[in-house]
Amino acid sequence: MSEHRATRAAQRPLSLALPVVAVVAASLLAGCGKQSAVDHEVTASAIQPVAKLEVVMQKVAPGARTGEEIYKSVCTSCHAAGALGAPKTGDAGDWAPRLGKGLNALVASVTNGLGAMPPKGGGSDLTDTEVVRATAYLANTAGASFSEPAVE
Repeated sequence: MSEHRATRAAQRPLSLALPVVAVVAASLLAGCGKQSAVDHEVTASAIQPVAKLEVVMQKVAPGARTGEEIYKSVCTSCHAAGALGAPKTGDAGDWAPRLGKGLNALVASVTNGLGAMPPKGGGSDLTDTEVVRATAYLANTAGASFSEPAVE
């Protein structure tokens, strides 16, 4: 029986080494062969962002904006929704008592501020002519027929 045990003891390291040799051989064979070349253009296009945002700052010379441009950039935040008691754009009922005062009175209210509206509607960079343009544009949306000064 001791011979039998000695034979088994001699086979044990061999039975452990065989799977280790097989794993090492498989890993070496898997690493062989031509490696695929990386196409950098394909990789770059695959990782492109979903969207891009470009911010372009355009400087407009003072006095060169139309009434509509000024309305869209300064006035629309309050007048489009009627926020803080501002008369809504295009609502003749809201504007009727104001339009009866005339363009000069409206311009004076915008220039000096009225109620919650700050002077020049918050557009501190507006020229006096631009204030007139914006006021005429906004009043005309409610049915007035004021002439807006031309942009030079």
